[in-house]
Amino acid sequence: MNKNFPILPKQVPSRGHCFSQMLFKHIFLAQGWRFEGQLPDLPKAVAIISPHTSNLDAWYGFTALLGVGLKMTIFGKHTLFKTPLKPLLEWIGVIPVQRNQKQGLTQQIIHFIDTQDQIWIGMAPEGTRKHAQNIKSGFYQIALGAHIPIVMFSFDYDDKTIHCLGVFHPTGQYEHDLDYILNRYIGKFSPKNPDWLAEPLQKRLK
Repeated sequence: MNKNFPILPKQVPSRGHCFSQMLFKHIFLAQGWRFEGQLPDLPKAVAIISPHTSNLDAWYGFTALLGVGLKMTIFGKHTLFKTPLKPLLEWIGVIPVQRNQKQGLTQQIIHFIDTQDQIWIGMAPEGTRKHAQNIKSGFYQIALGAHIPIVMFSFDYDDKTIHCLGVFHPTGQYEHDLDYILNRYIGKFSPKNPDWLAEPLQKRLK
């Protein structure tokens, strides 16, 4: 079994304990997957992971995160917390947001980030696992507005690897920055379902 697995830096928000981390690390590695790259020592970040073309992305992503012990915060519709899923959502780390508020979803998330000492926000830039024409700018606007960096991750199904591709600090020039970010993925990703791969990533597929 491949023992290659990152160590959680001190400033990164954490969850779980030694037993839970060992358990999920074993589950992740036993499936033939591995983790390449080191996690940056940052108390706050927007963490993006692409490509997102399958529900399996969540399974592999969460087992890896739980194995590392990294606490990732995700935002979801507040109405989901009125269902029996509420305990599971809270355990995963989902935070309820109201999409119809005047403040706007992006500003709600930025405000929440400002109240935290440590927080990593997890997002899929495509916004959907189905075929997308463009990459949504929400992750970028949140990072820019909250003055925090973007940490890039990728799924490589061909090599069964999750890569940490490093850190990027947004400059405010979205198109230029997005091009740079997507170019970092070249040679480091492959989708579960190629037909659902977002078009900007299709152009960079190895």
